Amino acid sequence: MSTTGQHRRRVGAVRPSHLMFTSGVGALVDLPNFSVLVRGIDDWSHENAEVTTIAEPRLLAGIRRLRDMRSVEELRPAPWADGLDSDPRGPAARVGVPVVPFPGWLRCTVCDELAPAGGTVFGFENDVPSRPHDARFFHAECPRKKSGRRPLAVAARFVLACGDGHLDDFPYRHFVHHGAQCEKTRHPRLRMQDRGGNLGANVAIACLHCDVKPRNIREAMGPRGKQNLPRCRGRHPHLTTYDAGCDRETQILVVGASNQWFARTLSALAVPRTGASELAAKVERNWTSLEGLPQAMLPYARANVPALAEFQAFDDDELWAAIEAQRAIEAAEVEEEQEEGYPDLHTAEWEIFSAEQAPPPSTDFTLHRPGVPEVLGPILDDVVQAERLREVRALVGFTRLDAPDPDDPNLVTPVRLSRDELPSWVPASEVRGEGLFLRLPEERLRAWEAEVAESEALKAHERAYGLFREKRRSSRLSGPFDPMAFWPGARYLAMHTFAHLMVRAISIECGYSSASLSERIYASSDPDDPRSGILIYTAVPDAEGTLGGLVSLGEERDLTRLVRRALRDALRCSSDPLCAERLPAHTADFLHGAACHVCLFVSETTCERGNRFLDRRFVVPIDPTTPALFPDLP
Repeated sequence: MSTTGQHRRRVGAVRPSHLMFTSGVGALVDLPNFSVLVRGIDDWSHENAEVTTIAEPRLLAGIRRLRDMRSVEELRPAPWADGLDSDPRGPAARVGVPVVPFPGWLRCTVCDELAPAGGTVFGFENDVPSRPHDARFFHAECPRKKSGRRPLAVAARFVLACGDGHLDDFPYRHFVHHGAQCEKTRHPRLRMQDRGGNLGANVAIACLHCDVKPRNIREAMGPRGKQNLPRCRGRHPHLTTYDAGCDRETQILVVGASNQWFARTLSALAVPRTGASELAAKVERNWTSLEGLPQAMLPYARANVPALAEFQAFDDDELWAAIEAQRAIEAAEVEEEQEEGYPDLHTAEWEIFSAEQAPPPSTDFTLHRPGVPEVLGPILDDVVQAERLREVRALVGFTRLDAPDPDDPNLVTPVRLSRDELPSWVPASEVRGEGLFLRLPEERLRAWEAEVAESEALKAHERAYGLFREKRRSSRLSGPFDPMAFWPGARYLAMHTFAHLMVRAISIECGYSSASLSERIYASSDPDDPRSGILIYTAVPDAEGTLGGLVSLGEERDLTRLVRRALRDALRCSSDPLCAERLPAHTADFLHGAACHVCLFVSETTCERGNRFLDRRFVVPIDPTTPALFPDLP
């Protein structure tokens, strides 16, 4: 990481995948001695970076369908250059993701003085380029300083946020003086005293100039504390801008709180088009290199462009015909992009996994069908081993205080990544791995949907979903609002629950932790396009995701054992009967039934719905009043 400006200083490091899920644009990153905020993509520079673009045409086309994303032309990884280990002061040290210290207030760890980081009270040092994690702020004139190193200054741990995604420093001067100015000076010195104890936040702010009584930070917390906080200023510190006219209430957050940043991402598997030949799949994968080439340049390009070396087995006429065919497909997709809406990135993947004939194997996508074990015939219709997969993820925005809805992008107010309202690129990352695709019997699902339609459990989930959406309705939404829009249905609840059961069973044996696995649910009750598949795959940015431990579990003996274990484990939970009897209630704010951390929940990077829409009673018989999808276990 680096700060922008003339003097770039590397202050830490994160994995590229963290910039998609944990530490992306607008997020706070905790470093050993202070915290920083990742700046907007306007300030990112890919000059001298090792890789500047990531090719995935289907994902790029989907992003262009989003509001304010029609101008996106490229997917770019985080800027990075090799050579930092050998030369910490070399060119690689000037390549990175720009950040700014945030919160903007610091506290001395010895005398507790509280002051802005950009003032004269605190200094900054980063003396050893090879040890960026030692970068720190210090209090040079600490009155209680003893001999030795200057006292460390750390980030003051409170910030303000609002539902429209704004983030600001906590107004310490405003707060301690009850909204007024200090009687003695315009720039009073403050002290933050952490009194500890068992009362949660027990931090007092005191003014060292006037006689105002120290004020405890607890007075700014909770529903009553909001009246002691100022209205939102509309600040976006990652963009150094302010939105005029924000009148939302602010909420106090502790630095490191899990709800200060939620990624809004889109991802797509690099799957070939249904029925596409090996050549067509390669042309699609390398379209950014082939798109502008005239026919006369093909021989030269194939000989001199490393990315086109894989076309040596085809002659120029074959390659040109495939390019023309791809150009026609691209033109048709451009017309589809004119319709604004949330992109459908699952259809192409479902068509490939459910097709009777697998596409030609490639370095990005290779499938194998081992067959369904006879004993699992009533439970599974098809098993596909995905020996090679490539997934590309793109960060298209983020939210604060509440996670974005995966179906309705405007339910929770998203925050843009750049000052430019028409960005030409968005951050992305790619991972390679393996997976296991399981298709459930369509006949069994349809019969079960008819049985469970009138159950009280399903109605409770439907009511909770409507209330959930009402509570999160963005202030920017206008016009009619349908609280039941995008309701996933009973089929999704059952399939999603089954997927979590399989993830937990697989992680015990496959050699990957459950956090290294991801799921994709292909569920639809549409009579014209029924879908009933789940994909469990590895999604980690290193070689761990391609070791073969997951694919090997698709063989008859292992898969039979895993499915049996998953369903039998669902029959009981150590939190029963509380877990088994749970249903979403009117006063609750969750979308799961018989599910908890003991029996069903997985990590946030694994679940595509944030551990929502889960209920064991829909899969196995734990509730006599609710039909189960699998009443008879294998």
